[in-house]
Amino acid sequence: MRDHAPFPSSDPAIFKYNTCVPRKPTLSPTKLATFLACPLKYRWTYVDDRGRWYLKAKSYYSFGSTLHKVLERFHDGGDAGVSTTDEAIVAYEEGWIEAGYSSAEEMHEAFGEGKEILERYVGQALMRPSDATVLAVEKQLRMPFGEEFDLIGRIDRIDEYPDGSLEIVDYKSGRSEVTTEDVASDLAMGIYQLLVRDRFPGRPVAATIVALRTGRFATYSLADDQASELIQDLWELGRIVLATNWEDKQPVFKSVCPRCDFFELCRRDEEFAVSASSLVNDEARL
Repeated sequence: MRDHAPFPSSDPAIFKYNTCVPRKPTLSPTKLATFLACPLKYRWTYVDDRGRWYLKAKSYYSFGSTLHKVLERFHDGGDAGVSTTDEAIVAYEEGWIEAGYSSAEEMHEAFGEGKEILERYVGQALMRPSDATVLAVEKQLRMPFGEEFDLIGRIDRIDEYPDGSLEIVDYKSGRSEVTTEDVASDLAMGIYQLLVRDRFPGRPVAATIVALRTGRFATYSLADDQASELIQDLWELGRIVLATNWEDKQPVFKSVCPRCDFFELCRRDEEFAVSASSLVNDEARL
């Protein structure tokens, strides 16, 4: 993989003569996880425009996005407006996203939970300051995989320690518990480590998941052989995704399908519809 200079200038002149250059396909942790879970969901989300008409707002996306934005501002050294617990709560109230909640009661409960999360998180951070420097917040990194595709990922936070080591911090707004094994097996956390290793070659890199509902966290660092193996796996997976003939891809019914935004699109397939009807009938009998 090629070396990169640390975060380059955003000087518009750099991009002045590149506006007509074709872009390579990009794959992200979310895209890859979606494909692994269900290729048809990938199609409707990222390939076929018909899918956008079926997408619904999700309360957990709104909740997580609201918290992430406040934490981004709290850890951003250039944002002097959110440096105390009270300021964080004001930013939270001003930036609250209402989309996706099924009722006012559900939203009110979530709003209260979010305030408690931020009060605990910011309070603990101020009481126990870290010796790390925040290098970046909400930073998108890109890693080329030859001429076939680029791997991209948006990282919540990157910390730099006095010894030069780097820590990726990822907030999980829906989690109360997290283990080292969770971090080690998390595709996104592995990809984030590859991206940071590529941008800062030779620097030790670790990844941490913070379970925001409790403040618990766990950390894991890929060994060099694990990183190499993951790169090879991503090469193979990326080629499969990009070579998929979507017109020939048939939906496969799973028990989670009725809760998917794209259920009605997949039901247009005759065999899928029969499987779906069988499940509905079975549940009705139960």
